[in-house]
Amino acid sequence: MFFIYNQNMKKYDFYIVPTPIGNLSDITIRAIEILKQVDIIACEDLRVTQKLLNYYNIKTKCISYHKFNEKERINCFLKILNEGKQIALVSDAGTPLFCDPGAIVIEELRKQNFKVTSLAGANAVATFLSQIPRKDEDFIFTGFLPKKTTQIENILKKYKSTDLVFYDSPKRILNTLEIIARIRPDSKTAVGRELTKIFEEIIIDDIKNVIEYFKKNTPKGEIVALVFRKNNLEFIDINEKISLLKSKNFKAKEIAVILSTLYNINKNDVYKKCLC
Repeated sequence: MFFIYNQNMKKYDFYIVPTPIGNLSDITIRAIEILKQVDIIACEDLRVTQKLLNYYNIKTKCISYHKFNEKERINCFLKILNEGKQIALVSDAGTPLFCDPGAIVIEELRKQNFKVTSLAGANAVATFLSQIPRKDEDFIFTGFLPKKTTQIENILKKYKSTDLVFYDSPKRILNTLEIIARIRPDSKTAVGRELTKIFEEIIIDDIKNVIEYFKKNTPKGEIVALVFRKNNLEFIDINEKISLLKSKNFKAKEIAVILSTLYNINKNDVYKKCLC
């Protein structure tokens, strides 16, 4: 049985609507319908959103909503919703609340029992990772890395046993890669830029080779990157610890949880060793 969406039916008060991360065709039919149906569209940059709306002939009124006016907009949104109207929240690109404003207003709306929903749609992290061959599904997403070198170094050290995904700007990425090379010189890295656009590019190589590539080819556009996890099993006598825990009648899944927690190593790798 298929659900036929009726755009005249008021189902939710507030919609979180993903927009294309590059190619304007990467938007769902439902998203277009919602943007036409609602009374107000809240957006980061009116100029950016207007290009999308013009492309799909959407005439809905827009108001600004960004990290500098989040709190002051709450009362405005509440007034609109209390009048029985609907609002859609969009970001400049991708899914709102992923490194974009929105959390403050969503928290307040849920406290006041307004009906909030999110549509499925474009997301840079998912688009990027779907093209990256990895050993398992575990990863850490940190958003944009901090500006201070020491803070970046601490993140790289903390998550060395998990695939680390982050956003970066073309102006900063080369410096970020050089920090990665200094802290984790043997790491493998993937960098994606201009995803879904004409000049989309994904580079997957050892960190030194990726640095050399971008020294010769100046990076442009929005960037998503990944530092592949380091296999720490060789740095501890994992087999001895597995044998010890087995002698205490711990099961493979329990051992995997215990050792991954104690030594910050990948749980799946430990589990596989337990079965050997």
